[in-house]
Amino acid sequence: MGAPLPLLRLSSAAAAAAAAALLLLLLLHLPPTAAAAAALNFSFPSFDISEAHTNLTMVDDANINQGALQLTPDTLNSVEYLVNKSGRVLLSHSFTLWRDLPAPSTNSTTIADADAAGSGGKHVASFNTTFSINVYRVDNATPGEGLAFIIAPELDMPARSDAGFLGLTNATLNGDPNNHLVAVEFDTFKQPYDPDNNHVGLDINNVSSIAYASLTPFGIQIAPSVATNYTIWIDYDGGDRHIWVYMAVQGKPKPSFSVLNSSLDLGAHLLRESYFGFSASTGSEYQLNCILSWSLTVEDLSEGNDGSSGWPAWKFAVAIGVPAAAALVLGLLVFFYMRRRPVGDDPSLLIDKLKSLPGQPKEFMFDELKKATNNFDEKLKLGQGGFGMVYKGVLPGDNPGEKIEVAVKKFSRENSKGGQDDFIHELSIINRLRHKHLVRLVGWCHKIGVLLLVYDYMPNGSLDQHLFGGDDRPLLSWERRYNIIAGVASALHYLHNEYDQKVVHRDLKASNVMLDAAFHARLGDFGLARAIDIDKTSYTERELGGVPGTMGYIAPECFHTGRATRESDVFAFGAVVLETVCGRRPRCDVAGFQFLADWVWKLYRERRLLDAVDPRLAYADDYVAADVERLLLLGLACSLPTPADRPKTATIVQIISRSVDPPAVPPFKPPFVWPAAGPIDDEGAEDGESSRLTSTVVTSSYCPSSSGWTPRYISTEGHVEASDALV
Repeated sequence: MGAPLPLLRLSSAAAAAAAAALLLLLLLHLPPTAAAAAALNFSFPSFDISEAHTNLTMVDDANINQGALQLTPDTLNSVEYLVNKSGRVLLSHSFTLWRDLPAPSTNSTTIADADAAGSGGKHVASFNTTFSINVYRVDNATPGEGLAFIIAPELDMPARSDAGFLGLTNATLNGDPNNHLVAVEFDTFKQPYDPDNNHVGLDINNVSSIAYASLTPFGIQIAPSVATNYTIWIDYDGGDRHIWVYMAVQGKPKPSFSVLNSSLDLGAHLLRESYFGFSASTGSEYQLNCILSWSLTVEDLSEGNDGSSGWPAWKFAVAIGVPAAAALVLGLLVFFYMRRRPVGDDPSLLIDKLKSLPGQPKEFMFDELKKATNNFDEKLKLGQGGFGMVYKGVLPGDNPGEKIEVAVKKFSRENSKGGQDDFIHELSIINRLRHKHLVRLVGWCHKIGVLLLVYDYMPNGSLDQHLFGGDDRPLLSWERRYNIIAGVASALHYLHNEYDQKVVHRDLKASNVMLDAAFHARLGDFGLARAIDIDKTSYTERELGGVPGTMGYIAPECFHTGRATRESDVFAFGAVVLETVCGRRPRCDVAGFQFLADWVWKLYRERRLLDAVDPRLAYADDYVAADVERLLLLGLACSLPTPADRPKTATIVQIISRSVDPPAVPPFKPPFVWPAAGPIDDEGAEDGESSRLTSTVVTSSYCPSSSGWTPRYISTEGHVEASDALV
């Protein structure tokens, strides 16, 4: 793959063509009847008290106040009025959520209905809903109990459904199949049957969830100490009988991953006519439970509606698709015309690119950055890499006498087209990233061919400096090391799954893990990072003329594919984990091994895993043995040779948060086989690459030696190869 595409200035006609093309592509991916499906829609951008007498029904302690649904009383004046309360708000209109189907042989039965008939004999309605919540803990006290999105059989609520019953059931009714109730709960208080005090759960006739997930690993606190609005998306597919729940801070896009998903057959649990709404409760602990906005779309299965409009889907597709196809051709012509135009090194084009970037990072004047760094004084140099040098700088703050420390990255390839591309790559990715464990971009500067990026200054340098910087650096305690690894995992999960574009870092290593004043991890240096298409899983690298990254952190498959993937980022993360726990570099000579992971694997096999701990920690006895084992096993799991076997970042976050057990790791390092037997991300490969890759097969085996076990590499012809780069 060549240099990245320039940012194009498309005409309004081209933009319209692109939009029409997108519409066509979306249409072509819809199910056969989706384009013409009939649905019932309700939308409440906010709530007015008049709704209580028309569209909404308030039950018990619920009301409307300050433009929001207050599911439990909303007051700070009387604690007595907040405890042991429960309430519901329901749409006054009931919905037909399933219907019995005729036998599959009936001529009028659709394929979808025939499938449904074979799975309970019902057509179950699909729905999706989006709502925003604010759960406020009064005086920063312990929150309790929680709220829920509910589908209920009637416009009423059982008595004494406060405390842990969340306004859903009570001590008498809990678990009764005649409740005909389904709910997605957002629980903030741990009862004996709950996993923790911050989770999402799927409830069926019972407040003990059939499926649940802690939200802490996702960086979400339902009732944080600082009031936060969240948006929640719930999607239900009646055909597949499956539900997905998504959650993010309000204003952020819908995540690509769900916080909870589960099989769910609404037709087996709900009455045919049911109501949508919300419930909440408080107990001896209390909180304010507010719904700020709500939209709901439900497939219409009401009497006389067969789920489709009078216009066949194929006619709908033709009517929209033909002009869209023509627009697509026009859009492609414009695109390739613009693509073939030489960009050159015109500085004005670069400035136009910079000024058109989303997020609009601050533009600095070159003179102020030159002054801030004392003319890029060597004494202020913080580090140097393949893409440039980084200097400490001091800028004036907004208030009189205020000084702000920053890190200024000066690109070393500034006089080349490649330098501009590197600059744009890094700036276009990081300027929109927002995460507490990423180094924050402050701004940029371009002057007379000099390219500069300005970041927050990290006063404690890098993890690498503290692990290997010598006696002049204070020893990193075990607690700090564990928290640093947790922070890096959280940042990597954000890049891979939570950001609206999937980002592959490609150069994750200890020297790129920065430490702020409180020794919190901040992942930085996005010079090699690349965003990948939302429907892809890898990024094909060509412009650097080799495998990007640093030896010891590079996954073995990268030497064959030249591609970076989320799985290769996880491999590098595993190297950082082992490095941090052991106090040794990923590629080092230890007990006859050249790679740290191989030595740790030997200790694990010999049941001497704790011998791998950094001797400085072991001497001070400053570690928790169970957590050491947890991280070392995680590091080995991330180092597995087969990409598909490595844990995903969501699992990694859960392991580190101690919400799930450490991963199971085989006592012997599995052989590296290429192509891998399991599924390998191949979407990012260029044309012809997949067939080229199948011509090379390398396996690894282990032979006993004086040092324990020595890897050897055998090609398909049986010749022993000596390359240690494949370990």
